[in-house]
Amino acid sequence: MSKDRCVFCKIISQELPVMLVAQNEHAVVFADRSPEAPVHLLVVPRLHRASINDLTDQDTPMVAGMLALIQQLAQTHGNTKDKGFKLEVNTGASAGQSVFHMHWHFKAGR
Repeated sequence: MSKDRCVFCKIISQELPVMLVAQNEHAVVFADRSPEAPVHLLVVPRLHRASINDLTDQDTPMVAGMLALIQQLAQTHGNTKDKGFKLEVNTGASAGQSVFHMHWHFKAGR
């Protein structure tokens, strides 16, 4: 899928409205539209990368920024830092990736 047709790129450019839960210079966080847990958020990098396989060494600051947001989510959403959370990355269609803009699922509350 090209960057101009990517739903996550449209969300990041504010062409499609969502309520952002958190953000920094590297990534945004918003609720999954089909939640699989009481807390199910998507952590999406601002730069379009189809999957984790497309990352390069130059993307290290972006990945660090995504991890910083995940640490923030762990502290602010349901005390999940103490109760635990799941971080899930689907890479490729055969692994369940349906939007080909790399993203991480943050799931908690069970």
